Amino acid sequence: MRRDVFQAIADPIRRDIIELLSTQTLTVNEVANKFKISRPAISKHLKILSECDIITFNQVGRERICVIRPEKLIPAFLWINQYNKLWEDRIDSFENYLNQIQSKSINNE
Repeated sequence: MRRDVFQAIADPIRRDIIELLSTQTLTVNEVANKFKISRPAISKHLKILSECDIITFNQVGRERICVIRPEKLIPAFLWINQYNKLWEDRIDSFENYLNQIQSKSINNE
């Protein structure tokens, strides 16, 4: 099955794992210990992240170290970023609307 970065970030647990690994490398067990779900469930999420090429595993003795590949998140960032201006404009428009309502309310008092 071909996976991509959007499948990687689609699940909140995987997003949490990405965030966790963004600041440190951890063993698979250390990652699993940070969550209140089963070790096999974490392993499944890590497998998907690996298939999406978001993380790699480095074997150190008997331990598998999870290492993030942040550059692989760039396509998702670019896709999301294109909507930034749209949302900023809508939020600004809503803020202006609220200010108008507030101004009318103050003037009517």
